[in-house]
Amino acid sequence: MPLTRDLLTNPSPRMLAVAAGGGSAALLAGALFFQALGFAPCELCILQRWPHAAAAALAVAIAALGFRRVLAVLGLIAALLAVAFAAYHTGVEQAWWPGPAACSGGLGDLGAVSTEELLSRIRGAQVVRCDQPAWVFLGLSMAAWNAILSAGLAGLWALSLRRSAR
Repeated sequence: MPLTRDLLTNPSPRMLAVAAGGGSAALLAGALFFQALGFAPCELCILQRWPHAAAAALAVAIAALGFRRVLAVLGLIAALLAVAFAAYHTGVEQAWWPGPAACSGGLGDLGAVSTEELLSRIRGAQVVRCDQPAWVFLGLSMAAWNAILSAGLAGLWALSLRRSAR
């Protein structure tokens, strides 16, 4: 029993890094679950998945090879990128700043284009918009929740690095 208590009260850098990567894997699984339920991801939603995939892969490497500081630093960078991408997406949803034209912009200056060009733009426009949240819980979109949870995971990566420096 003392071993279990020690794992909970004083986790090793390796355990913290693996937990952080496991959290990223859980967020990826959640995103795929929502997609399976019919919530199609936008361009920015898909962008947010890549840092989590990298963090999960780095955690697998740490679990297999043991704690390596360089891997944990890369995990922290991946988690911080996840925070940045999610915060950017949240800002697009809240209209704090413009998003990519491909998924949040309009069709441009309609008076300056021909009918053929307008039809081409309409046909090429993406259906899933980045500036309209598909799901909201407690007033926060999936992107906002991703930013919050990713910040927590970045904290775990940072803690693993701090503990390894001792």
